[in-house]
Amino acid sequence: MRSPLLDLPGAVPADGPDADVAAHYGDLFAEQRALAKGEAVVDRSNREIVRIAGADRLKWLNDLTSQKLDTLAPGEWTQTLLLDLQGRVEHHLTLADDGEAVLAHVEPGASASLIDYLDRMRFMLRVEVSLADELAVLSSATEDFLVPRAELADHLGRPVAGLWAYEALRIEGHRPRMGFETDHKTIPHEVGWIGAAVHLTKGCYRGQETVARVHNLGHPPRRLVFLHLDGSVDTLPPHGAPVIFESQEVGTVGSAARHHELGPIALAVVKRTVPVDAPLLAGGVAASQEVIVPPDAGRNVSIDPSLRRRIR
Repeated sequence: MRSPLLDLPGAVPADGPDADVAAHYGDLFAEQRALAKGEAVVDRSNREIVRIAGADRLKWLNDLTSQKLDTLAPGEWTQTLLLDLQGRVEHHLTLADDGEAVLAHVEPGASASLIDYLDRMRFMLRVEVSLADELAVLSSATEDFLVPRAELADHLGRPVAGLWAYEALRIEGHRPRMGFETDHKTIPHEVGWIGAAVHLTKGCYRGQETVARVHNLGHPPRRLVFLHLDGSVDTLPPHGAPVIFESQEVGTVGSAARHHELGPIALAVVKRTVPVDAPLLAGGVAASQEVIVPPDAGRNVSIDPSLRRRIR
């Protein structure tokens, strides 16, 4: 659904799956600075929200997904994953429980398949799954808020920043996005979702065997990297652009943005065998890398928390 905030003066629509919200409102870097300072919010109302109600909802979700949810306190936000039998990521959910239902927001276009799967897994449990299309997502740099969609413009309370500002801070914070830094082969270790969206000591769930194996043995096939791009180039590498090392394609660009302090930056996923200090070409743009996921990430080699600038 097209956001009413696109009618604000200066609003420029984003593209791709984000076309229903504004990329910016006329001053990208000012919007970034305001968002980073906590002085602005971002319209993310293109996100789809799924409601899971019923007395068994938390235990049921705990059994189905990667995060420990059976003790989730009302109002506490967290992330969880639905994996396939091979441990590959099928859905990434950001969710909170309001005391009566779990409200989970997902990527645009993802809710239908998520609801279909959850409906098929209900059996005789006391749970009800539905689309909460009357709600919309607003975000600060570190928090999400659910507001009535019909009252979206009335709930701002602070200056509004465009999605490009949010994406720049997301990339700076080393936070992967489903469908951008992931594909049909992605496993949680590759993009650093261990801890943030995967609880390593909870009960069994589909795909846990792969998570446990990689955790115990290390060596995920690929790894998420943060790229500092050559600032003398006037274009950003697009999503899916090849990452090249020594004339060989070793990965792909996920997301790229212009940051108000760091300049052009990107997230990419590369083969674990790429040296961590190797210079790269990302969509033809020279890039240096920062390690997010070490090549041997697992029980004995964890992601350095200092590299994860923001949790969500």
